[in-house]
Amino acid sequence: MDAEHLAELFRRYGDDVFRLAYSYLGHRADAEDVCQSVFLRLAEGKTTLLPGREKAWLLTCAANACKSQLRSFWCRNVGELDESLPFRDGSDREVWQAVMTLPPKYRAVIHLYYWEGYAQGEIGDILHISRTAVQTRMQRARAMLKKELSDNEGLPARDGTS
Repeated sequence: MDAEHLAELFRRYGDDVFRLAYSYLGHRADAEDVCQSVFLRLAEGKTTLLPGREKAWLLTCAANACKSQLRSFWCRNVGELDESLPFRDGSDREVWQAVMTLPPKYRAVIHLYYWEGYAQGEIGDILHISRTAVQTRMQRARAMLKKELSDNEGLPARDGTS
């Protein structure tokens, strides 16, 4: 792959790859490392991208790299860093913090569905799980988020129940 085409793919999809990695890993530096490794793998030239499917391949590669990193010894045996992100208002921060409390497999489906706009079948393809598994994870993640957000400072649930 020529450098110009690689640079164009990075301009178009670099932020998407980073955000997915960040949603999995929860740390900016780790997400940047995964993003870099995904594009380096593409730069090696051993992969042929199908036209119109570049983003899906990049996100699949990022999801796999994140899963590998989460299974690694170092990921399981290091302390937490406090990373703060700028938010427009307090409710954005609350939602972000609630999403980040979810286990990685639930964070990934929420991110791909709500942020990236993928359909459930496409999410299944990217994460190598069935559409039913995506639906189950989405349902469980929404229930966890609803509970987390309604428990925080007595916020009412969206359906009007407390």
